[in-house]
Amino acid sequence: MFSKVLIANRGEIAVRIIRACRELGIRTAAVFSQADADALHVQLADEAVCIGPPQAAQSYLKIAAIISAAEITGAEAIHPGYGFLAENPHFAEVCEGCGIRFIGPSASSIQMMGDKAAARRMAAAQGVPVLPGSQHPVRDLEEARRVARDIGYPVIIKASAGGGGKGMRVVAEPEALESSLATAAAEAAAAFGDAAVYLERYLPDPRHVEIQVLMDGQGQGIHLGERDCSIQRRHQKLLEEAPSPALTDSLRQAMGRAALSVAQAAGYRNAGTVEFLLDELGNFYFMEMNTRIQVEHPVTEMVTGLDLVKAQLRIAAGEPLPVSQAEVRLTGHSLECRINAEDPDRFLPSPGRLTNYRSSGGPGVRVDSHAYVGYVVPPYYDSLLGKLVVHGCDRGEAIARMQRALDETQIQGVQTTIPFHQKVLRHPDFLAGRTSTRFLERLLQEQ
Repeated sequence: MFSKVLIANRGEIAVRIIRACRELGIRTAAVFSQADADALHVQLADEAVCIGPPQAAQSYLKIAAIISAAEITGAEAIHPGYGFLAENPHFAEVCEGCGIRFIGPSASSIQMMGDKAAARRMAAAQGVPVLPGSQHPVRDLEEARRVARDIGYPVIIKASAGGGGKGMRVVAEPEALESSLATAAAEAAAAFGDAAVYLERYLPDPRHVEIQVLMDGQGQGIHLGERDCSIQRRHQKLLEEAPSPALTDSLRQAMGRAALSVAQAAGYRNAGTVEFLLDELGNFYFMEMNTRIQVEHPVTEMVTGLDLVKAQLRIAAGEPLPVSQAEVRLTGHSLECRINAEDPDRFLPSPGRLTNYRSSGGPGVRVDSHAYVGYVVPPYYDSLLGKLVVHGCDRGEAIARMQRALDETQIQGVQTTIPFHQKVLRHPDFLAGRTSTRFLERLLQEQ
């Protein structure tokens, strides 16, 4: 096992990794921007290094500064968390080239799965269902028109190097294709430095269901069931649960096998998530693979009893998987609400100083947060303040527990998304498990 790990991230995920390291007896080194000098991850780490100004491009995204911090502190490995450089194959390659273990998959696996069009082809080659669409990025408008004609409208345009909903446009009719293609390509180029886009058939009302996988360095892999991430805004997840109310055990096993086949074909190592769309008839289709730990990983931990961050560390250190597939058991039900510093009606950022912060507790409640009274939420980064996670013996108890936990939570000084989550948890469709990626759209129309 490593003696020291550097965490190349901030916020709640940096705190989460530090806690896992401490329980394993690993010393930690934090990095921080000037805006994060008083951040909780800086306070909890064994040592910390300032890596630049508040802007992410000059700090958390600056590879040279992070590698220098690792060398200065004598860290043997770097955990990238999620976001920032977590899915940057060049960063993984630089780490390995400097003799520093990257706690995640290889650069080649990140590269392979980061090209969404190529990942789609690979999944199809493994016999995993994919939606009809272009096999490669479309070269021009005429090719896009031909592909759209072949698969039928509506279609969705997606960035090949995409993620987070950027470079995506739904096209309902041929007349809108030209402008949508240009907009999506420009957005993809601005966000990822790559304007390549591809087309696939658009499912109008699917569920978003993802499978957590763990792969060790010996080629062995397991899946840990699913997370239902259907409640989202502009392709950004807001509330997640495990297991999904829509899956039978046979469908769960089929999706698990499909996820493992994708991971194995990519020569994958460490924790990853294979994402699928699920239609109303129970048909599932490969969407993409996220080559990192997910924001919503706690719900999987709650229903399996496994610590995914510790598993990441152990796998990176060369240890085998902590359990076999036969030993994986899903127990009870878990929900996670992302508490963002945002206007709950317009979802606009609400930076500022926390004048009051009281988290919930009690049986089956977990809070992953970096917030505290007096903490200043900076305007430079993602607005996530923390994650409220609950576990119950069944879905009904988990919902009641989350309702209670949200009511107990008090945050003042900034606006938060707590009122939004309270509305969701009272909605009859959510209570009945009737959710899809259009749930929020319908909820907003009702107001």
